[in-house]
Amino acid sequence: MSSPSARVTIKDVAAAAGVSKGAVSLAFNHKPGVSEATRERIFAAARRLGWSPNSSARSLSRQSADAVGLAICRPARLLGLEPFYMEFISGIESVLAERDCSLLLRLVDSLEEEVGLQQRWWREQQIAGSILVDFHDEDPRISPLQEIGLPAVAVGHPSLTGGFPSVWTDDAAAVAEAVRYLAVLGHRRIAHVGGPRGLGHSTIRTTAFEQAMSELGLEHGPHVETGFSGEDGARATRSLLLAGDRPTAILYDNDIMAVAGLGVATEMGFSVPDEVSLLAWDDSQLCRLTHPTLTAMSHDVHGFGAQVARVLFDVLEEREVTSRPVATPSLVPRASTAPPPS
Repeated sequence: MSSPSARVTIKDVAAAAGVSKGAVSLAFNHKPGVSEATRERIFAAARRLGWSPNSSARSLSRQSADAVGLAICRPARLLGLEPFYMEFISGIESVLAERDCSLLLRLVDSLEEEVGLQQRWWREQQIAGSILVDFHDEDPRISPLQEIGLPAVAVGHPSLTGGFPSVWTDDAAAVAEAVRYLAVLGHRRIAHVGGPRGLGHSTIRTTAFEQAMSELGLEHGPHVETGFSGEDGARATRSLLLAGDRPTAILYDNDIMAVAGLGVATEMGFSVPDEVSLLAWDDSQLCRLTHPTLTAMSHDVHGFGAQVARVLFDVLEEREVTSRPVATPSLVPRASTAPPPS
């Protein structure tokens, strides 16, 4: 008997009856392809396990599902200001709208809280599946959510996502491109303002930054771990520009921090880009509204969200799914970068 938090799946029924998932589907849809004896064996296994064809799965086959879940461990105030998630969610919604499906969005204070939330959503059949984001090193969600059989797609590099089908951007390649660009301009002291310790994509970017600096023979640039808010970006920028060996270029992990950094540089009397170059990540509209405009690593965040949603529907419809990268962020030079002062 399955645990109270688990929900029996067609895969469990197939294993118990000694057949494929396709055979279970044929039996319950009363289609030819399985013998009467096999059909009865499948029905007996389903009764024993307490399984019946899931209404969400049936509705999916008609291009319609009730809801998919998305929990984000970010403060509500920050989420409302962060262009990345607004674009990402709009991409998800564009696909859900085609399927007459809703997004069940919840903000949580911790990954442990998210585990309990996802378990409840799944146990109470509020969702057909989930989108999992912001993976950490040794993420505590992986094991408990796999144990309950939650259909999900992970947003993150496969090295972080523990076997969940994943969709990701090649952040390491993008960071290397950004560092090479700044090096070609002549910068030798490049700083990196990254996200919190333990957040998987922050670790990947930091490692790539350090490796690119080393391969190019550049001075070991300072790395500042901080949050993703404007206040965090401003504080990190101020500390870097007050240092005795201040950098001539700064690479930020999101555009909010970069915009705040631009404001701090101006406030402190530094000319951008004549005295310090700034390079942002994500390339939202914010990067094009500042003066000077911000050079950025740009990617199609809306398209990223849409692709994640499509992969989730592939999972729910039990198609063969492989983890896949989307297009790598690419450099868009603007007015905030230039050669360093001589």
